[in-house]
Amino acid sequence: MQTSVIKATSLHKTVSTNQENLTILKNINLEINKGESVAIVGTSGAGKSTLMTLLAGLDTPSEGEVELLGNSLSQLDDEARAVIRSESVGFVFQSFLLIPSLSALDNVTLPCLLKGEPENKQRATELLESVGLGHRINHSPAQLSGGEQQRVALARAFMIEPKILFADEPTGNLDQKTAAKVIEQLFELNKKYGTTLVLVTHDMSLAAKCDRTLTIQAGQLEDQ
Repeated sequence: MQTSVIKATSLHKTVSTNQENLTILKNINLEINKGESVAIVGTSGAGKSTLMTLLAGLDTPSEGEVELLGNSLSQLDDEARAVIRSESVGFVFQSFLLIPSLSALDNVTLPCLLKGEPENKQRATELLESVGLGHRINHSPAQLSGGEQQRVALARAFMIEPKILFADEPTGNLDQKTAAKVIEQLFELNKKYGTTLVLVTHDMSLAAKCDRTLTIQAGQLEDQ
């Protein structure tokens, strides 16, 4: 039996500008099962990243409901949602979001500190080795290339063994060759840990690597 780890029901997202109310998403219904890899694709401005932030509980919908790992997010306050994220959810963004003053190793152990746990430097080292950066653990982000920084961000995302990994345009800032390497490592880590992957991308070749593709057009999900 399939277990859904993300469920969205009748999601709408409207933002108010000075002149008008702008509808970004309308009537989104979807379910993502445990261990599944799902790509969310669509043109720029279609609402892909907004949908991801709602599914991850980083933002709240104007209407509708999101269930994340069995928790109805509208029933939780910001703090309770943050606890779910720190314990069970990993993120990889287009901008690598590494702390410039920390070494690669300390960037990877950061999620431990956010959870209030001791830093597991052995696990962090193993993760960096698994993405080919065992020789760079003491380097700061400024000493690493873009591709290396994104691989540090990948290792960091898997530090807490997340049940769900959200990746928003993870190769957007990388050249094609580097992007291919990062993606290969993303899927390898994902397979190894049995993580559910939600990937926002405009790259159809990347989307094709996922089990399923959801297309957003003008704020609505197209029928699959």
